[in-house]
Amino acid sequence: MRVRPLTPAALAGYLAEVVVGRVPEGGWLRVAVDGAAAAEPGVLADAMVAPLRTAGHPVQRVSADDFLRPASVRLEHGRHDADSFYWSWLDEKGLQREVLDPLGPGGDGRVLPSLWDVGRDRATRAAYVELPPGGVLLLDGALLIGRGLPIDLTVHLSLSPGALERRTDADARWTLPAYDRYRAECFPEESADFVVRWDDPRRPALMVPE
Repeated sequence: MRVRPLTPAALAGYLAEVVVGRVPEGGWLRVAVDGAAAAEPGVLADAMVAPLRTAGHPVQRVSADDFLRPASVRLEHGRHDADSFYWSWLDEKGLQREVLDPLGPGGDGRVLPSLWDVGRDRATRAAYVELPPGGVLLLDGALLIGRGLPIDLTVHLSLSPGALERRTDADARWTLPAYDRYRAECFPEESADFVVRWDDPRRPALMVPE
């Protein structure tokens, strides 16, 4: 692999160009920007919206943080259980049922943009939206790779262990073992379609095969 340094804007534009070339005729493309909370994957996903719309593709933004399970399930083993954070926090079935499957083969394009309000610990009661054919889903979140979710293209924001520790808030340090396990078991850098070195988000670097 060789490193291709890019500005944040150039990276978003490059990835948007790739996405445009992969949107199926009469269908949708489901894109995930995967990264630890410290990497703020939503920032890159947001930056891709404008170039995609400029290219003529409708976009629906969704965050995996809006598809977490209720507190009674997430926190069953305590508020700082890394194993639960790793496998049990995300409502995978809800995300697939309400977002990913409707944008897959045979889907109707009808998407629920959010399901659960974590702060209030109740359903968001969001209204469904219609994403027209030719549209792109931009999903951001952590620990998304290796779950068997039907995603068409994945971008992984890679943080070195040192950068991950430095950039993780003190009250979230308990999640660090989950990211160690993720690297060891799901191999996101090998599994993602695109890997971006993200230790300094002002100077991202795209990993390009030789």
